[in-house]
Amino acid sequence: MAERFPPVGRCVTSRRGLTEAAVKLAQIAQLGVVALAALGVYSFVRTARDGEARRVCTPLCTLGPSYAARNRLAPDFELEALNGGKVRLADFRGKTVVLNFWTKTCQPCLDEMPALSDLGRMLRARKGVELVTICTDESKDDARGTLRSVLGTDEPPFVVLMDPDSSVVREKYGTRLYPETWFIDPRGVIRARVDGPRRWDEPITVSFAESLADPLACDIEFRRGLPTGTQASLCNPSGS
Repeated sequence: MAERFPPVGRCVTSRRGLTEAAVKLAQIAQLGVVALAALGVYSFVRTARDGEARRVCTPLCTLGPSYAARNRLAPDFELEALNGGKVRLADFRGKTVVLNFWTKTCQPCLDEMPALSDLGRMLRARKGVELVTICTDESKDDARGTLRSVLGTDEPPFVVLMDPDSSVVREKYGTRLYPETWFIDPRGVIRARVDGPRRWDEPITVSFAESLADPLACDIEFRRGLPTGTQASLCNPSGS
């Protein structure tokens, strides 16, 4: 009579093989779940990190300075203030300084001054940022006359220092054309220079100034108006 059932030994072997295969499949499935979970966590962390980088870099990208770095100390100086007394740049150490150069013969300077005045008012509520301007007019009377003509007052919401011989503006900072605005971080490092007039009364200016409290917040530098650095792509509209 033909054998209807396999020998017992062969049956046990087949079952054992099926069990081992099932275990391997289960292990593979578990590894797949772990890998997918890890990929999900990585994607979440990367998305969060990219979002944070974009948040801290957006003010710098929007400002689009002519120069931005973190490797030069701002030259210190001492000048007489419009309202009397001597003021040193070092007096503001521990604060971000927005340093603007202007003169009465510079029409773009006069055009941007109302926005600069608005910025000064915006910064009054922020203890960590100081707006300081340097005027190269011949005398305090000239500076006061210019301020009254443009702003309607000779007591603007920002510090005015006098540099009639341009010993600071031209010799220490190398400025020949006005207006020019420098952003100096709380450690006294020049973080950005903007050539020409801007709408300084926009919130992005305050955001950028406040971001300078952290020198490593954004790995982007500007050379001749072009962004460089590992995160420079964030300054492109597409972010790539």
